[in-house]
Amino acid sequence: MVDLALLGVGAWGKNLLRTFLRLRNATLRTVCDPDLSRCHAALNGARGVEVSADAESVLSDPSIAAVAIASSARTHFDLARRAILSGKDVFVEKPMTLSVADAEELVRLAEAEHRVLMVGHLLIYHPAVEKMKQLVTSGEVGKVYYLYSQRLNLGRIRTDENALWSFAPHDISVALHVLGDAPVEVAARGAAYIQPGIEDVAFLHMRFRDDRLAQVHVSWLDPHKVRRTTLVGSEKMVVFDDAEPSEKIRIYDRGVDLNGTCVGYSDSFTLRFGEVTAPVIDMVEPLKAECAHFIDCVEARTKPRTDGRDGLRVVRVLDAAERSLRNGGLPVPIE
Repeated sequence: MVDLALLGVGAWGKNLLRTFLRLRNATLRTVCDPDLSRCHAALNGARGVEVSADAESVLSDPSIAAVAIASSARTHFDLARRAILSGKDVFVEKPMTLSVADAEELVRLAEAEHRVLMVGHLLIYHPAVEKMKQLVTSGEVGKVYYLYSQRLNLGRIRTDENALWSFAPHDISVALHVLGDAPVEVAARGAAYIQPGIEDVAFLHMRFRDDRLAQVHVSWLDPHKVRRTTLVGSEKMVVFDDAEPSEKIRIYDRGVDLNGTCVGYSDSFTLRFGEVTAPVIDMVEPLKAECAHFIDCVEARTKPRTDGRDGLRVVRVLDAAERSLRNGGLPVPIE
């Protein structure tokens, strides 16, 4: 059994609390939030869990082996750093930090202290994303051309970070995972309509090796709730729609076939409109799979699928996108 503390029980922290309480190999010992009434409301009568408003007392408790951090993004670095230095394994929600330097420091500390550091890139634990990755790895989609995603909604409007930092980590992590690489160049444009300096909408463009592209559109100021990723390959195309209640993945046997023996321009290619299939996917709640994976890694002392270095790669993209945003959309290279 892993004795665990949860720091932060806001909108998303409540989901983590519910999930950790259901795991058989973890004991949620303490819930910590500056607002104690929020702790009691989130627990909703659950017994055996202490509440605290003092993060320092939780981090200094030697009986707690691991902490999950779901507080505001601006507090992630400080809490995670103090937890690691206190000898605890750490699960930290996305974005891992709000700067590359802070993310690098957390990775360095975790490796130096031999601590598990895992980042909450939830969609990597989604069975539909695993299926999309499998279709790429197996070669069924052929050569990957490009990928684009939309994460749109009306509200909840953040004040600590813009829509890029709040929403895009999900889609960036999926793009890097599915394409199996990091981009070499990033460009972004956006606009702040509600609060000065905090963009409500952003369009992020990533260029990868071999001319592969990824585009991310995020907004909390949109009439539609959209959670969709489209992958286009030379043989097939794949759509992951997380808003669909059942058919999360659809595979389109569509593309363009080149006819190398033809002379006339109009005969040089053929559009292919094949069948659309929806493969059966054994659905597991992604959050449960993610939390269980963290506890398993703590017990076995193994590296998480979304470890600190994975979090660092996503923060590097976000940082480059932020710099591009501040410079009118000029491309920013990533080493």
